[in-house]
Amino acid sequence: MAAERNHKKEYAARKEYLKAYRKRTQSKNTSRKRASRSMKCGKGKEVDHKDNNPNNNNRSNLRCISRKKNRQKGARKTNAKR
Repeated sequence: MAAERNHKKEYAARKEYLKAYRKRTQSKNTSRKRASRSMKCGKGKEVDHKDNNPNNNNRSNLRCISRKKNRQKGARKTNAKR
């Protein structure tokens, strides 16, 4: 039989991982929020950074596109690396 899982240990490990992840991505998230406040896109729209750099919040680098298009853009970028 398989050994029993230690749920407390797994939960603690997951908690530490998420804490580190949030710290790593904090500056990107802050920049994205700042861009969305300045653009004021409508319902169902998101701010897209044309050069894929979330820290570049120049008005010429930002545009409002649908959430679906923005997600597809990220998927194409990820799948291109494979």
